Amino acid sequence: SPGGLTRLATFTLLGRVVGKALQDSRLLDVPLSPTFYRAAVGGAALALPDVAAIDPGLGKTLGTLSAAAKRVAKLRAAGAAEVEWRGVTVDGAAIQDLCLSFTYPGDETFPLRAGGADLTVDAENLGEYVDAVVDATVGGGVARQLEAFRVGLRDICRPAALGVFSESELERVLCGVGQAWTPELLAECVTFDHGYAVSSPPIKALVQVLCAYGPEEQKAFLRFVTGAPRLPPGGLAALHPRLTVVCKQPSGAAGGSTRADGQPISSGTPLADKDLPSAMTCASYLKLPPYSCVEVLRERLGYAVNEGVGSFDLS
Repeated sequence: SPGGLTRLATFTLLGRVVGKALQDSRLLDVPLSPTFYRAAVGGAALALPDVAAIDPGLGKTLGTLSAAAKRVAKLRAAGAAEVEWRGVTVDGAAIQDLCLSFTYPGDETFPLRAGGADLTVDAENLGEYVDAVVDATVGGGVARQLEAFRVGLRDICRPAALGVFSESELERVLCGVGQAWTPELLAECVTFDHGYAVSSPPIKALVQVLCAYGPEEQKAFLRFVTGAPRLPPGGLAALHPRLTVVCKQPSGAAGGSTRADGQPISSGTPLADKDLPSAMTCASYLKLPPYSCVEVLRERLGYAVNEGVGSFDLS
């Protein structure tokens, strides 16, 4: 595009970003398809099953057409009469009645061969049509983009060196992992400081809320506190810098450190219930007001996590 990156340059940039993230042990919020890893990093030749992994609808349709093409080929190889193999149907419809031409499904401006828009798909060329669509989807149609990604990746590291990883392992190294949290795990892997301890009532409430989070809530919380939606391989114990939770002075406490009953503010106070938590993502640092109860903490933390995504307003 004018003044911007071309499509190939974008893939080259993506390769450099992925390489640099791997080199510096940084997590990326860019989950890529396992099929992409296999083709771009492993250099594997992709086929019809890979189309189904990327686009289930298209993969299912091509699978049905491929099965029909194989029936036609089997009949022709067995010497069946032309009327018989041309009579092969797809879901009860004759192949020529499907009104297919040699253009990419859903895009008549993308010919699969010269003059493809004027070439009707029939029983004789059905197999060629399926092969052409597969090639356009995961073969020659994306070869230049995959090579551009490799060029960018090679600027940082050798793609062959990543061949020791499976697609799922590479995904975990690059994008991190999820983890079930328990009170014991949080007590072991989180630092509580600046007025807080494991036994502080607001911390007990925080642990209760975090342990009840589902996968999506956990991702949102981690993105708010660390900048990445998942943890590095090894889970919370491997997070660096270590997750730290400190007491945030309530705005209504006028600088005081104790409540009217003489207990420390960090034990919880209604004076904090209108405040929001904030975070320093570069340090995995959560500043948590000493809320009066778990219900308030759940609501205030949830609001900050959801409203603070992609913004520095609550940092």
